[in-house]
Amino acid sequence: MTDSPVLTVDLREWRSGGAGARRVCAAVDESLQQAGFLLVTGHGVDPELPRSLRAAARRFFALSAEVKSNYSVGVGGRGWIGPGKEANGFSEGTETPPDLKESFTSGAQTPVGTSEIDDYWFAPDVWPAETPELRDLFTAWTSQMRRLSDDVLGLMAAALGLAGPDNPFRDLASNPTWSSNINHYPPLHDVGDPEPGQFRIGPHTDFGTVTILDREPGAGGLQVHSEHSGWADAPWNPDALTVNIGDILEYWSAGRWPAGRHRVLPPQPDAPAEDLVSLIFFYELDHDALVTPVAPPIGRRAGLEPVVSGDFIRQRLDAITVG
Repeated sequence: MTDSPVLTVDLREWRSGGAGARRVCAAVDESLQQAGFLLVTGHGVDPELPRSLRAAARRFFALSAEVKSNYSVGVGGRGWIGPGKEANGFSEGTETPPDLKESFTSGAQTPVGTSEIDDYWFAPDVWPAETPELRDLFTAWTSQMRRLSDDVLGLMAAALGLAGPDNPFRDLASNPTWSSNINHYPPLHDVGDPEPGQFRIGPHTDFGTVTILDREPGAGGLQVHSEHSGWADAPWNPDALTVNIGDILEYWSAGRWPAGRHRVLPPQPDAPAEDLVSLIFFYELDHDALVTPVAPPIGRRAGLEPVVSGDFIRQRLDAITVG
């Protein structure tokens, strides 16, 4: 997909400094303005880790619904989110059928000692006894994604000339809320023909700062929306991770960078056996972080009021819950 507005950047080139780093920063700004998405190489993640995690997740998802229900939670919880519980299109005000997926989720485990906060943002992870290897693999992967997310936020600040002490996120993610999903998109012969307007994940934007995605390509895979191309298949590079920005980062940039609008197509008739597993890391800020939009000329809109990160995100999570 040579004409995609989603550009690829190499973190090694950025870290090297000089002219190479300036080229990367310019590409980041261009790609985020166009689509809210990037492909990132040079991230340093051992490819064996996501391969092993994906295999362990497939063993969990292959368990019966009766077994998996022992770990069942609602949207925003820690554990198994079964089919029919989530409809991401709701976040855009679109009444869509439930998304054709199931998920296993984990989240930040750094409680602050206040039950009202901890019960929601730092709820204990739940680990299935039937696949004990999942815990260590998932924990190792999210640890690497946390590190990488901080690097990516630093890169994005640098892309706006706000590096080092000028990085507005530098002191807002000392104890961040984050969550991570392993999404399973079952094949057509398991879920049946999609209803009208039904997707594996309906059109939406994410809610936090950055999302990092390790995905499998497919006929019923990720699509990105942009003014340049409308809805188009996301570019694929086996050596790259896919990064998109969420609503908080759009708000922080005062509209310079639109949150990456995306969807995952339903299973396709010409690929009825296609069975995909995606690894997704949603990064946010401290639950009480005050996000102050950057002023023009960097930002595109003036007069936006500061928002509290946790309140901002919780409203959006509530909106996508079915029932």
